[in-house]
Amino acid sequence: MKRVIFFLWASLLNVPFLWGQEKEKAIEVFPSTPYYQYIVYENLVIFWAAIIGLLIIIRMKLKEIERVQKLGLEDEENMASHK
Repeated sequence: MKRVIFFLWASLLNVPFLWGQEKEKAIEVFPSTPYYQYIVYENLVIFWAAIIGLLIIIRMKLKEIERVQKLGLEDEENMASHK
């Protein structure tokens, strides 16, 4: 138990040093020129438009499946009552 507490305590002491090292090695993720920023935003708009489009298509397909299932149930009920 003492070892576990010691290792937890030692790892907590090392965290600020690791954060400091990470700040020194900062990598620029977002482009700095306006042209490339525009391209990033344009790609994000296209991506989210595609996601929304896919959700709409899935919703339409689910409604179609429900409609077909309702028609199938009504046809089976009508055929059973005519026999």
